[in-house]
Amino acid sequence: MRSRIGLVAVVVVLAAGLFASAADKPEGGIDLFDGEPGVQVDAATEVTLGAGDSAERATIHYLIALPEDYNKQDKWPLMIFLHGRGEWGNDLSRVKIHGPPKNVEKNNTTPFVIVSPQSPKGEYWKVEKLSKLLDHILATTKADPQRVYLTGLSMGGFGTWAWAAAEPQRFAAAIPICGGGNPKDAERLVNLPIWAFHGGKDNVVALSRSQAMVDAIQEAGGTNDKLTVYPEAGHNSWTKTYDNSEIYKWLLSHQRAK
Repeated sequence: MRSRIGLVAVVVVLAAGLFASAADKPEGGIDLFDGEPGVQVDAATEVTLGAGDSAERATIHYLIALPEDYNKQDKWPLMIFLHGRGEWGNDLSRVKIHGPPKNVEKNNTTPFVIVSPQSPKGEYWKVEKLSKLLDHILATTKADPQRVYLTGLSMGGFGTWAWAAAEPQRFAAAIPICGGGNPKDAERLVNLPIWAFHGGKDNVVALSRSQAMVDAIQEAGGTNDKLTVYPEAGHNSWTKTYDNSEIYKWLLSHQRAK
């Protein structure tokens, strides 16, 4: 009798393990990311770009950092950071020079899953590739689809404006820094909270590029966008911005409706 009871117990334990394993896998059978909470690590994923005969495979390299308390809750806000042209290439350590990936290396206290892709040298941000990366992150982490936040500086500021305009429904809020976009996209952005930043003495990307976007959105009926100008700052308007805890509170105050 004891041996039979022991056998039943083993079967129950094994079955529980199988069910737990299945529950940990999202649709499509993609394994969940098992990075160490509180640590920023290198990662990569392959995606298919285009369709039919023109389809091609591409590898996206990125940094990802999980909050220290990642395992204590089921859903976390996701921040995607797009670097500037000075950090493109094939060395992910360069992405840590500025912004959230720099700050998280020093002290990971922000309550976000932080994803920082790297664009290959000579390649400006491509919306299709970034969108495929977002799909992958949402499928393999505890990132909350209703709390996806986008930010970037310089080239990444342009990328933030472009991606937000192409897929505004994917984001809860955006912070483009010293970038610019196409004012003709304003109508697509009227419902997306946007807080832009720019240096008043920026001689690389003119302040007028951010101002034009904010003005166009407001003229189109938007009421959730604003621009902060640092009067004495040059192109580097990002250090002061990313060191400001208020921007993270502002991001977290926004959430997409389900």
